[in-house]
Amino acid sequence: MATAGRAGKVVPALRVDAERNRERILQAAEEVFAERGIDVGLEEIARRAGVGIATLYRRFPTRADLLEASFEGKIREYLVAVGRALESPSAWAGFRQLVEYLCGAQASNAGLRDLITLRFPSSSVVEELKAQAHAGLEELIARAQREGSLRPDFVAADIGILLLANAGLVTATHDAAPDAWRRFTAYLLDAFRAEGTARTDPVPVAPTPDQIERSVQSMATTVRRG
Repeated sequence: MATAGRAGKVVPALRVDAERNRERILQAAEEVFAERGIDVGLEEIARRAGVGIATLYRRFPTRADLLEASFEGKIREYLVAVGRALESPSAWAGFRQLVEYLCGAQASNAGLRDLITLRFPSSSVVEELKAQAHAGLEELIARAQREGSLRPDFVAADIGILLLANAGLVTATHDAAPDAWRRFTAYLLDAFRAEGTARTDPVPVAPTPDQIERSVQSMATTVRRG
């Protein structure tokens, strides 16, 4: 049995089914990684996709293959965000916009909290996209420093430190205080400002003592289970 494909070509039904399964697996992987992080069992992804684990491995022989395919779109979004930041008339406004985008992305997607620690093969599409984004980030940093708005000793590696810290915060506060990252990010941006520049935006509201306590209890429970 066959079906008509693009340009009127006849595509075997088996190929159509295989491509359909691949798309189902990718959709399930994106959802599960976003909800539970990148260490989730692949069996869970196969169940969510409605396929057998053997089918998943036929399409994606290793976890790294599945991760790369799942996160390529997110890395492309990051590259677009870097481009938008570079287009801003104010280098500081662009820098702040990018930092807030990155921290917010981590807050909304558990898999992205782990992505900073991953390295894919140097020939992979994801690593090429990350390299392009990194080059844009360095250009943005240099512009903000020439503008006099970003402290002169700030380097691109500091973004990695920020994201590692934010990843821990959003993991701890995700349920009890999901907007806590906003206040944390605002204070860090203040610390990144060049001497003599002043914040013009209000700092987001702080979590309540009850929210902090519940976040601490949640992390303690996670440690005991681990």
